[in-house]
Amino acid sequence: MDSTLIARIQDLCRFIITFHHPISIGAPHTYISTYPFLPLQSPLSTVFSTWFTKTKAIAVQSGKLLSWPASPLEWVGHTGPVLCITWSSNGSHVATGSSDGTIRIWDAETGTVVGEGLKGHNRSVSSVAYSPDGQHIASASNDKTIRLWDAKTGAAVGKPLEGHNAGVESVAYSPDGRHIASASGDKTIRIWNAETGAAVGKPLEGHNARVKSVAYSPDGRHIASASGDKTIRLWNAETGAAVGAPLEGHKRRVRLHLMIGPFECGMPRLVLQSVRL
Repeated sequence: MDSTLIARIQDLCRFIITFHHPISIGAPHTYISTYPFLPLQSPLSTVFSTWFTKTKAIAVQSGKLLSWPASPLEWVGHTGPVLCITWSSNGSHVATGSSDGTIRIWDAETGTVVGEGLKGHNRSVSSVAYSPDGQHIASASNDKTIRLWDAKTGAAVGKPLEGHNAGVESVAYSPDGRHIASASGDKTIRIWNAETGAAVGKPLEGHNARVKSVAYSPDGRHIASASGDKTIRLWNAETGAAVGAPLEGHKRRVRLHLMIGPFECGMPRLVLQSVRL
C-alpha cells in the first residue's frame, strides 16, 4: 500500500479519536470545531484549509500543535472497578472485565473501546481470557457461570457454562484452544469443551478453600491451581488426577498471578506471586 495513503488513513484515525465527542454531537462540528485545532503537520489540516476557507468562527492565536498528541493513557468505559484484563494473542486488542458485569474490548494501539460492552453476566466479571486463535473470549463471573463471546462481533456464543456452586474466580484456555479450565469459590476446578460447552469429566477436588487462579502448562498436559488454602496443586489435564503433593510455602492465601513456565526434567516450572490479603 502507498505510504502516503497509509499516512492519511492514520491521520484520519487520530482525527476521529481526538474529536469523537464534538463530532458525535453534530456533523457541522467536523469542520467548525475541529479545523482550528488540527496539528499543523496533519494532512487533514491542509485539506480543511482548502475546503473551508470561509470558516473563521474559531481561531487559535498561539500554541497550535505541530503533530497529534499521544494516545490517552486512561481508558474510560466501565462504570465499575476493572477486575481483570487480558491481551489478544496477536496483541492488537485488550479485553477487560468489571464489577459492572460487562466485558469490554479495546484497541491496544489507540485505547479506544471497540463496539459496545459485552453484556450477559448479572454479577461482576472476575476473569477474562482470549482463545489462542483470538476468535473467542471466555469470561468468568461471580454469577457462577462462564460465558463465551465472539471476539470480533461481541456476540454471545452458545449458552452459559454452568456447574460451579459458587462464583467463578478464574478461567484459562488450553494451548490448543480445545478446552477451558475454570476455578471457583466452591473449591473445585472444572474443565470444559470449548466448542460444545459441555463439562469434561468430574470436578477436580483437593483444595479446602476457594480456588483463585488456574493456568495450563505450555504443552497442555497439566493444569496448575492456586487457592486460599495457601497451596498450589498440579493436575493431569486429561485425567483430572492430582499430580504429586500440594506445593506449600506461602503463609497466606495464594491469589494471582500464576503462570506455568518452561519445563525442566519433564515437569512444569511454576512462576507464582502471592498477594497478601
